[in-house]
Amino acid sequence: MAEFFPDVPKIEYEGPDSKNPLAFKHYNPDEVVEGQSLRDLLRFSVCYWHTFRGNGTDPFGAGTMVRPWEDGTDSVENALNRVDVAFEFISKLGAPFYCFHDRDVAPEGASLKESNDNLDKIAAKLKEKQDETGIKLLWGTANLFSNPRFMHGAATSCNADVFAYAAAQVKKAIEVTHELGGENYVFWGGREGYHNLYNTDMKRELDHLARFMHLAHDHAKKIGFGGQFLFEPKPKEPTKHQYDFDAAACLNFIRSYGLEDVVKLNIETNHATLAGHTMMHELEYARIQGYLGSIDANTGDLLLGWDTDQFPTDIYLTTRCMLVILRQGGLAPGGVNFDAKVRRESFEPIDLFHAHIGGMDAFARGAKIAAAIRKDGVLDDFVKQRYGSWDEGIGKQIEDGTATFDSLEAYMLEKGEAAPNASGRQEMLENIINQYI
Repeated sequence: MAEFFPDVPKIEYEGPDSKNPLAFKHYNPDEVVEGQSLRDLLRFSVCYWHTFRGNGTDPFGAGTMVRPWEDGTDSVENALNRVDVAFEFISKLGAPFYCFHDRDVAPEGASLKESNDNLDKIAAKLKEKQDETGIKLLWGTANLFSNPRFMHGAATSCNADVFAYAAAQVKKAIEVTHELGGENYVFWGGREGYHNLYNTDMKRELDHLARFMHLAHDHAKKIGFGGQFLFEPKPKEPTKHQYDFDAAACLNFIRSYGLEDVVKLNIETNHATLAGHTMMHELEYARIQGYLGSIDANTGDLLLGWDTDQFPTDIYLTTRCMLVILRQGGLAPGGVNFDAKVRRESFEPIDLFHAHIGGMDAFARGAKIAAAIRKDGVLDDFVKQRYGSWDEGIGKQIEDGTATFDSLEAYMLEKGEAAPNASGRQEMLENIINQYI
């Protein structure tokens, strides 16, 4: 079989002194960090949509990407050929997983039946390539936002027929994910939100979204799919307000509708930015609630107010991510999925390798830096000391529930004034982090 990337060898680890742009400087998959190999800790995944379907189009111009394997059609034959491209790329990169939307891997037909038939044909080829290469499916999902039928949303549409169509599409996507051994299934809201409350019954739409997820879970149980369901927060784009605004909003929704044992969160950096949060905030909020399931690894440009989906190369960002992920002990069965795209100016096929190598190295380096910080205890020790007043005396009584307003009033009447506050030492801690980076 002809190679699609003939000039690219298998990407190997060469160490931090290497000057080879097609080699890992920090990602050694067999290196052990906090008891896990980097391969098992990071569980890198290549996304099918941006990597193999992105063409560089933006609102101001046509596509720029040079992709010699594309024949210019959205045919099943071209989709089958694209599977060979994808698995050659992922194999040479050395990523253990990939992710897809149903309409990324297979073209939509003139009817639901034709779309399902197309997906079955491509799924058979995906299964064949998985068995051949050992690459696994991290998660699948359904595209419920591109087709005009979803202009008002899918599960939250004002049109019951659209809800039914979306349910049928997700049913098939879960079945294909199950068939391919997918370890998770993701719900991304897309257009599940609103532009104007004048024409929106928010309560009814939220009720319908919850019903949709319960129906999906019921079907997953029926067919024996034991993968983790994941809900992905995003505050806006393409709608003005989306119901999966951030981790807190998603968890409020999950608990309000009895989905606590059904779904966890898939957190994306660029979506956190759009919500006005840092990625570390979103990860930590999900973690402390017990709902951190997986991440989409990318970054945005703070000078641009939209979802730019750039590859993560900022070591401060990856270190902060890994401080949380290591605190949890990893992400499995989730992983680190590169939901990122090369810039439209980076149009040659080899740029896909440069982008992924940089992202994988950045996360590997972040993991090792975070592990060193945790080993030395510089943050944990400071935080423990800062909250020391809660470990004994009145603080312990408050936390264990034995204090009352009466007892607290008596305590302060006798003491007269609160003890002096200690400095937060923010600048010192930032300097310490700089020492590790």
